[in-house]
Parts: sequence; structure tokens; C-alpha cells
Amino acid sequence: MMRKLPMAWLAGLRLTQLTPESATVTIRYKYLTQNPFRSIYFACLAMAGELASGIQAMMHVQAGGPVSMLVVSLHGDFTKKAVGLITFTCPDGPRIAEAIAESRATGEGRVVECVSTGVDEAGDVVAVFRLTWSFRAKR
Repeated sequence: MMRKLPMAWLAGLRLTQLTPESATVTIRYKYLTQNPFRSIYFACLAMAGELASGIQAMMHVQAGGPVSMLVVSLHGDFTKKAVGLITFTCPDGPRIAEAIAESRATGEGRVVECVSTGVDEAGDVVAVFRLTWSFRAKR
């Protein structure tokens, strides 16, 4: 992670689970992730939410020919102060795999909206990110 995603490494993001169906990423409140309000800075939360979907996309892209991938939209809802350990889960692996397969088959771009939900240690939702990924098979 330090070589490919140095900011995620510095922030302490950890991939705790990865399957073809879902991924889970954690981030902890600490000095480097804090904001002036004593919670996790929204950009750090966004990194964790993005990685939960993006790592699945990377896994499915590696399973075949080259495919470009890009986040084209990001929307976040924040419902509770994020302190402690926050766990983001994205269950959209099958939809990502389908879009990549369609792009490889047709040569056209495909988009997928993924949802990453972050919960605190008590199980309360603190943030929900909707990321729109674009996939296009390379020639």
C-alpha cells in the first residue's frame, strides 16, 4: 500500500476482508486522521469508502485483459461523528465483475454505482458513500 497508495498507508487504512462479493476496510481515529472537531476528517473516511469498492474493482480487473477504471462521481452522507475504529463494507463485487465483463465483451465503457457503508464499533452507521466507477476495456 505504501508504494501504490501512500496517503492510505499514512492514514492507516487496513484491508480486513476481500472476497469476490465484498470488501471491508478499516480506519482508526488518530492524530493523522483527525479534524478540528475531534473526529475523523471526511477525506480520510472517503479514502476508506473508496478503497472498499476500488480494491474489488482491481481484483476483478486483474482476472483478465486490461481495463481502465476511474471514479467519476462520489457522494457522501455523514450521520454520526466518526471516532474510534470505523469499518467500511462494500458488497458490490458481483455488479463490478459484471460491468467489467460486459466492457471486455463489447469494448464499450460501463458504469457501476457502489455503496460503501461505514459503521463504528457500536454498529452505528457514521457515513455512506456512493461511488460511481467507470470501466472501459483497453484494446
